[in-house]
Amino acid sequence: QLQLVESGGGLVQPGGSLRLSCVASGFALDYYAVGWFRQAPGKEREGVSCITSQGGSTAYEDSMKGRLTISRDKAANTVYLEINSLKAEDAAVYYCAADGPYTTDQEMCTTLPRGYEYWGQGTQVTVSS
Repeated sequence: QLQLVESGGGLVQPGGSLRLSCVASGFALDYYAVGWFRQAPGKEREGVSCITSQGGSTAYEDSMKGRLTISRDKAANTVYLEINSLKAEDAAVYYCAADGPYTTDQEMCTTLPRGYEYWGQGTQVTVSS
C-alpha cells in the first residue's frame, strides 16, 4: 500500500525555520515526482514546491521563492521541504503528494494539485509569537 506521511510541522515564531519531511512507505519514492502543498483555513489548496523523480528539476511558488528548499534523500525514501523566514501567512496544513512511477527523470514538475495521485494526511504549521 502506497503511503505518504508528513512530519516536522509545529509552532514556530515569525522569522523561524522548519524542515518538513515526507516519508514514503510501500514504494520507492525516487520513481515519483513529489509536490508540497498547503491549505489555510477557508482557502484553496495551493502548490508550494515540487521536485522531479530524480531531482533534476525543482520549482517553487513565486511568492515564497528564496525561502524554500526542496530536496530528496533516496536512502531515507524521503523528500524534505525547508522553509525559512516564516511569516504568519505561511500558517497552514502542509501536504506532500506523489505522482508516478517514472522510469526516467522528467523535464519539469508541476505544483498543480491535479498532477498528483497519492497524498499524505498533512502536518500543521503554526507561525506565532
